[in-house]
Order: sequence, then structure tokens, then C-alpha cells
Amino acid sequence: MTEQLPKSLMEAVLYFTPARCAEYMVGVKWPDKKIRCPACGNESCKQLATRPVIKCNRKICQKQTSLKVGTIFEDSKLGLDKWFVAVWSVANAKNGISSHELGRAIKVTQQTAWFMEMRIREAMKSGTFTKLMGPVESDETFIGGKAKNMHAKKRENNAFTKTAVQGIMQRGGEVRTFVVPSTEGEFLKRNVGRNVELGEWVYTDSATGYSGLAARYLHAVVDHTREYVRGKVHTNSLENFWCLFKRCIKGTWTHVAPFHVERYADEQSWRFNNRKTHDGIRFQTLMSGVVGKRLTYRRLCAIDDAGFMGLT
Repeated sequence: MTEQLPKSLMEAVLYFTPARCAEYMVGVKWPDKKIRCPACGNESCKQLATRPVIKCNRKICQKQTSLKVGTIFEDSKLGLDKWFVAVWSVANAKNGISSHELGRAIKVTQQTAWFMEMRIREAMKSGTFTKLMGPVESDETFIGGKAKNMHAKKRENNAFTKTAVQGIMQRGGEVRTFVVPSTEGEFLKRNVGRNVELGEWVYTDSATGYSGLAARYLHAVVDHTREYVRGKVHTNSLENFWCLFKRCIKGTWTHVAPFHVERYADEQSWRFNNRKTHDGIRFQTLMSGVVGKRLTYRRLCAIDDAGFMGLT
């Protein structure tokens, strides 16, 4: 399947016809090519030629189900051909793609394109339990607008609080991001413990939240008030990632609500972790994560604890 995949967006638009999209989805949902009825488990099912629908041939069942069921595409009225182009664009746009640009490209409204991108980001979430090996860097950044650009009343009421994001990176390898309530040690050290093997080298800055890591790790600290590099002790790899992430926010997405920072960070992390592969492989990797995940508009736009709606 890898050799048959297109290698550019233009090729993808021409390649993924509705019929090929349906065939590809069958391979994604049933890698062994044994199409099973979700109601009775019968393997005697067939795909209808006129629609992307699977029909059970068992007389007592006869259930029809869409190929989108059980994936991030469920309950969407858009064709798989538009969905595949959207997945390709999000997976391979180095600096991300805005909902306005995606909407113009596939001829849907900006709101629809925004919801599509959020569903795709749901497929980008990493659920791995594998721990990172050393050397590992841990660092934090803050996402949000500048106080000087806000109304005076918001500055007076301290309404410009930024969202804290912690990053943990294996040098030369994978990065993982976590939105944390604060940069206190309770949250920072907990994420390090859950994602890094015991006894590995962990490099951080001089933030007090990391104090005590030396009891379980080989912990080395660089004090940014005096230096940024001391031999192998630095957090420059993560600083590079934060630079890429904030470039996407400022140049492409332009505004990210605190309620959704985690989803945008997941997208940037996924793209960074798959940076060494070509476009076709990235698309295939992302498509392998669409099954078993679903994001409804009601859950996406729920009101958070601070009273903000999720839509941006």
C-alpha cells in the first residue's frame, strides 16, 4: 500500500477518488481484509458499489453500516475524498494549515474546516505507555497573548493568564507535550516520572519544580540567568520545538483558546515526531490512528471551568 500512495498534495487530490477512498478505509478498519459486521460479527459482508456502506449478508441481520462508523469521520456528511485531502494537508503542512485556508481548498465553510481539523487532531493524540530513554530534556513554555496588547481592564483583573505547557523530549527522537495547571513540582515531576525511564539523564533549567528529580534520575541543571549550554547540559532541543510551535500559532492559527491549547500542541508534536518521513508515509501513519476515536461538536465546544467556550 505504501508504494501506491501519492507523494504530493496534487497527486493525492487526483488519486483519492470516492471509490479509492472507500477501498482504503476498508484496509484501515480491517487490515486483515476480513470485513466484519459490527452488529453480529459476521464476516460475510460486502461493500456496496454505489455508496461507502458495508452490508451484512446474514439473513437475520442484514445491517448496513457506513465505513465512517467507529472513526473520527463518523456522522460527517462530507465525502471521504474531502476528508482524505484534509488529513493529508494537516499531516504535511510544516507550519500547520488554518481553517480558513483548508475551507477554501476543499470548498467548505470555515466552521466546518475548523471542526474537521479538531477531529484530525484527535487522531494525532498519542496513547503510548512506552517510556523515553535518555538523554531527555524537560522544559515549559507559556501560550497566550501579551499583556501589553490587551485592554486595560483585563490587565487590572489579571485576565491575561497564560496556559502552561510542559515538554519532554528524547534527544534526537520523540517529544511529548502536556498542558499543566501550573509549573509546580507536583505536575512537572509527575509527567517526568510517567514518561521517562528511571535512572536516565534528565536535563532541565533551574526551575524549582524540578527539585528532587536527582533521587530517581541523573538530573543536571542549566541556569539560564548565567548560561544556556554547559557541555551536554542544555534544553536547546526543546527550545527549538517551542520556537516551531509558537511560529505556527503566530503565523498560521493566529489565536488559540486556552481550552484547546492541548489539541494544537498534540498536532505540532505529532508532526515533529514524524518529521523524518515523507508525505505519503505521514498520511498513512495518521490514517492508522483514525479508528476507535470520535470527537463530537458538543464535547468539543463544552464550556470549561473558567466559563469559556472551546470554539476559536
